Amino acid sequence: MQARLDDIDRRILYYLRVDARNTTAPMIAEEVDVSAATIRNRIDQLEEKGVIQGYHADIDYEIADGKLMNIFLCNAPTNVDDIVARVLQVPGVVHVRSTMTGRENLHVQAIGDNTQDLTRIKQELAELKLEIEDEGLVNGEYYRPYDQYGPAETHDLSPLMDFMRLSGGAEVIEIPVIEDTPIADKMIKDAVADGILGEDVLVIAVEREDEVITPRGETSLQIGDVVTVFSRQGVQDELLEAFTGISSAR
Repeated sequence: MQARLDDIDRRILYYLRVDARNTTAPMIAEEVDVSAATIRNRIDQLEEKGVIQGYHADIDYEIADGKLMNIFLCNAPTNVDDIVARVLQVPGVVHVRSTMTGRENLHVQAIGDNTQDLTRIKQELAELKLEIEDEGLVNGEYYRPYDQYGPAETHDLSPLMDFMRLSGGAEVIEIPVIEDTPIADKMIKDAVADGILGEDVLVIAVEREDEVITPRGETSLQIGDVVTVFSRQGVQDELLEAFTGISSAR
């Protein structure tokens, strides 16, 4: 069920996303101009509604113990919800993301001691009837708060909402469709035919208001959509311009 948020709720989420560990209720209260008690009550309500689902440590496993982090882009031919629990039981798997797509609808992040260990994880995923479409060592992960929830001066800093770099130069981003841009109101197949989306680019998911849409060639990308895009050659300026009219966000 969708939760209705007001400006105070959004600002709380923004500052917690910036640094949940070191951000206190009084600090947020000072920025939002309400009492610390109000902030604490709002955080409790956001947790009860499921908007805030947890607070997690961001761990660099390579620094911690010389581990290797890999991401497997998989196709789950059966019910995704049924298989996620089994995937999480595979030793070494630390995170699973499912998307509303026909292919590569399961992103599995795993930690291994070495390449042989990652091969073992890959084999166990295959035994669960997952088709592994692509994989790569994770070179780095980068996050930023959703700027539309922050102060007004942050709203136009960057179009990227989420970003992940994979080994080999591939990247996954979440990016909004902005008004008066080449991609706005175009069907995906037409954007490919017109050269707006390259052949190395795959539209993974489309979020529209409170709905997640499975993208197909006939799917029209509308203004305000948040689109998850996978690019095998990395996110180029041309791709950013297509969605936002901005040539560089990093």
